[in-house]
Amino acid sequence: MKIKAAVVEQQGAPFVIKDNIELAPLHPDDVQVHMVASGICHSDEALRKGDAIIGYPIVLGHEGSGIIEKVGSNVQSLKVGDHVVLSFYACGICENCLKGVPTQCLSYAENNLSGVRPDGSSHFTENDHHVADMFDQSSFTTTTVVRERNAVKVPDDLDLRKLGPLGCGYVTGSGTVLNTLKPKPGDTIAVFGTGAVGLAAMMAGKISGCTKVIAVDIIDDRLALAKELGATDTINSRQTDDVVAAIQALTNGHGVNFCVDTTGITPVMEDSIKALCQGGVSATIAVTPNHIDLDTWNDLCVNDKSVVGVNMGDSIPQIDVPRLIEFYRQGMFPFDKTEKFYQFEDINTANEASIKGETIKPVLIIDPDYQF
Repeated sequence: MKIKAAVVEQQGAPFVIKDNIELAPLHPDDVQVHMVASGICHSDEALRKGDAIIGYPIVLGHEGSGIIEKVGSNVQSLKVGDHVVLSFYACGICENCLKGVPTQCLSYAENNLSGVRPDGSSHFTENDHHVADMFDQSSFTTTTVVRERNAVKVPDDLDLRKLGPLGCGYVTGSGTVLNTLKPKPGDTIAVFGTGAVGLAAMMAGKISGCTKVIAVDIIDDRLALAKELGATDTINSRQTDDVVAAIQALTNGHGVNFCVDTTGITPVMEDSIKALCQGGVSATIAVTPNHIDLDTWNDLCVNDKSVVGVNMGDSIPQIDVPRLIEFYRQGMFPFDKTEKFYQFEDINTANEASIKGETIKPVLIIDPDYQF
């Protein structure tokens, strides 16, 4: 069937909305989703500009929300009419999936970052030419087909337009804290970068009972929002001579138990390690081509610090997304305060607003007729 989709023709090119993209037919394990909205994530921009490359042309988007309109013959957990949030795919049967860590699925890259369906066929075509997909999903579309395991059923009494980013940005930031770092009540945490991922990590630190939740950024408006969302302290790193010293001053000179870096900027990532107390752990989770200069003896051995990488918050979307929704209902995870709606046709404007830091989480309204 023909659908409308936002296509990036070549590395660094803007999004072009086309209405002649051919969507692949439903497989037995697939569901067809009428897209209502999709968040724009930093990973979409990284792929658009070529920091990571799947192939071009490509349909990006991986924070989609929509309504199921068809189901394959093997689908068991979803039905027509279900509201869903889309996320990554994991096979469910490899060793790591069976251990409960689907973000480490042994076929993760093949399933999510190959640009084709599992059988090697095209998810999308234009005039019979291959168009790459993302996350076996590609939510910058009016309709998409995904496998059952890509989709998470969500309550239909919530505004579906708001929920898509739970499938990536919000679950990545919160999961890094709740699933990987696992702070205890009374611990301390600093989050570098107060975009959607950083604010999600910060709110998760508050939920975990951290007595110091320190937000670090260069934009005062974002720091003000961080304070509103639960930060105990904020630091404008552009206006502070020594961020590490400032963090130590807030923690009796010791440093924090945990850091999360969402910036991917080399000196900031390095500060996230220096700001740790002895035995502290820093999670560096940005999609970035940058590297850090790490003193393995003094930073790691002598001070017993750790640096961890975390993919997608070590999340199980079918568990973590509903958990975040429950936190949201209780007023503990007001993620929608970071969102701003844009029409689908304004995707380049929305993406530019995200790049410039003017909008924390742009959300594209793909179905303007959706009513809540």
